Amino acid sequence: MKKTVALALGSGGARGYAHIGVIEALEARGYDIVMVSGCSMGAIIGGFYCAGELQEYRDWVCTLNYLDVLKLVDVSLLSSGVIRGDRLYNRIAAMLNGRNIEDLAIPFTSVAVDIRSKKEVWFQRGSLQHAVRASAAIPSLFNPVTDDSGRVLVDGAVLNPLPILPCVSAHADLMIAVDLNADVPVPGEVKVESEDESQQKRAWFNTLLDKAGQWLENKAGARKNADENLGKLEILNQVFEVMSASLTRYKLAGYPPDLLIKMPLSACEMYEFYRAEEIINMGRRIADEALDAFEAGHSSLYGDRAG
Repeated sequence: MKKTVALALGSGGARGYAHIGVIEALEARGYDIVMVSGCSMGAIIGGFYCAGELQEYRDWVCTLNYLDVLKLVDVSLLSSGVIRGDRLYNRIAAMLNGRNIEDLAIPFTSVAVDIRSKKEVWFQRGSLQHAVRASAAIPSLFNPVTDDSGRVLVDGAVLNPLPILPCVSAHADLMIAVDLNADVPVPGEVKVESEDESQQKRAWFNTLLDKAGQWLENKAGARKNADENLGKLEILNQVFEVMSASLTRYKLAGYPPDLLIKMPLSACEMYEFYRAEEIINMGRRIADEALDAFEAGHSSLYGDRAG
């Protein structure tokens, strides 16, 4: 008989692609995933999985290169430091095709934060697209999501980067959580971007701003602001990662899962969404190693077994 799994998928930007690899590893071993909770990128991956559309999402993101990812961002908005993300979320909405959470084949919880009430919001009914967009609205980077009740919703990682508690109600054989911000080494086959590659991308971005100047009133000012905001993005990324790691430890102490699968924080930056296939493969490799040890009755470098 298959063992049932309640799966908690954490936040971590582009490292969230590793969740796809974890799901593939679990399914290949015959585990039955009966409930998923997710925050930020974990909510997006979990939502697509529970809707039965993860393969379509996987196929799409694996075609995206650096240029494709930038095309999803309105360059003219970079001077304000806020990205609306309409092109990205319109594509996600099209793939999810108006699904409601309560109609999904697998129960799903998406976690966001209402910054007015300073409380977590669990989406377990209503629009799936709305729920995952709210959960992934990183403050000061993406616009918050408002709803009819007056809530102003932002990324669930502000309060709960690894939402384990929603999985408790599933009464599954196992609770498995995936932490995307762990202090573990990157597997040898995963490429870490060099400084030269980083500088090349910045130079390419400046060229893009030159072309964008024809519709921007102040090209020099736009470049200055964009460069400043790219620096702010890197700082924001670091702040979010430190905060998420601390909050994750707190949540794990309160609700330790049967298995915690640990993905390396240094595998990629939160905005490197053009590295999908590589990060998915890393997730599969790490999940297999963690599950091998778990099934043998002990912990490993990438998997902490409860007790």
